[in-house]
Amino acid sequence: MARFLIRTYGCQMNERDSELLGCLLRDRGHLPTESEEQADVILVNTCSVRDQAERKAVGKVGLFKRLKRQKPSLVIGIIGCMAQAHGQALLDELPHVDLVVGPDQLHDIPDLVEAALQGAAAVVATAVREVIPGDLSAHAPDQVFASVAVMRGCNQFCSYCIVPQTRGRERSRPLADIVAEVEQLATRGTREVLLLGQNITAYGVAEARHEGGAGAAHPRFADLLRAVHAVPGIVRLRFTSPHIRFMDADFVDCVCSLPKVCKAFHIPVQSGSDRILQLMHRGYTAADYLRVVEAIRGRLDRVAFSTDVIVGFPTETAEDFAATRELMRRVGFDMAYIFKYSPRRGTQAADRFPDDVSAEVKLQRNQLLLEDLEGSVAARNQARVGQCIEVLVEGPSRRNAARWQGRSDTSKVVIFDPVGTLAPGALVRVTVERATAHSLFGSIVP
Repeated sequence: MARFLIRTYGCQMNERDSELLGCLLRDRGHLPTESEEQADVILVNTCSVRDQAERKAVGKVGLFKRLKRQKPSLVIGIIGCMAQAHGQALLDELPHVDLVVGPDQLHDIPDLVEAALQGAAAVVATAVREVIPGDLSAHAPDQVFASVAVMRGCNQFCSYCIVPQTRGRERSRPLADIVAEVEQLATRGTREVLLLGQNITAYGVAEARHEGGAGAAHPRFADLLRAVHAVPGIVRLRFTSPHIRFMDADFVDCVCSLPKVCKAFHIPVQSGSDRILQLMHRGYTAADYLRVVEAIRGRLDRVAFSTDVIVGFPTETAEDFAATRELMRRVGFDMAYIFKYSPRRGTQAADRFPDDVSAEVKLQRNQLLLEDLEGSVAARNQARVGQCIEVLVEGPSRRNAARWQGRSDTSKVVIFDPVGTLAPGALVRVTVERATAHSLFGSIVP
């Protein structure tokens, strides 16, 4: 029996992989710990999408060299996307590391860990499998909110993105397996499910093409949403991340008409300039993006949109940036992840385009979009004052344990005073009394 610690960097898929890995290790009799000093095994689940995330992970693993000197039997592993991207080079740079394991080898990690504990030589395991490996249905107990991975990989090959190289091609899980996992979660008290996929709206598309026809018989993402929506006990359903190219009329009708589907949609746009979108290989125009947003907004009384944006992509001009700023103004996003472009080794953009937008200009454009967003969100939240909204309770507020918090179905954080017997997972109605750019505050309606 060993004590293990998993540190996670990156996306929600990495968080879910770490949760699953923790379950696999516990099933072998190993015990989790939060202490680096007490751990017998330390695994760092890494992201390779941005250079900053890689540097942070490498820096953290470098610090473990001291622990290794103090406890030579300590097993240190780098897993996830960075392991997939760099493989043996990580062992060369960090010789105190014992395991370098890619995302598709997740289910092999318990065996590799146990071999390393017995003194086996360092291992690099980064093979990509054509089908999603192993059972993905293990979850930590007593979760009101749970994530479910429905597919892996991406076939879009955006010029700035390394995901196809680190996560492989699109592979979808069988619909019946996903529904069975959600049903199991519901029986254990889960109330809200987040469906995960790098390109989730392409669910089933690759399999349909592989079957050699139009694929009408193969379930698509809208079919999956309807099936999960029908699971008793689940009251809210979210998903991330969709792609505009696959958000067709059936998808729009599905997300607008199914009441359990939360009316908060994270739809990456990356740029408002058609020229930059073409260089990014995004496969749509700004007008295409706006058409989908308007189709959804036209069907719903209340809806929130969030997005990802990259500023300073190679050759981005002031006019290109102005187009992004205008698109963001027209959509009126409730949240956005805004990133300064950084080249990623192995991507088309890094190989083909010079990183010719200065760091100063990137920072300035980043700050302008953040300022625009802050003002827009504050105004949109202020418009909620006086409204009564339904909130799924999460538990005590992280900043003030005397108050509780939850989320609306448009993903707004709502802070309120607890009334009577209240437990995470309850649905309550809250009258909004004041608002900031980050949260709504109110009182439970009796």
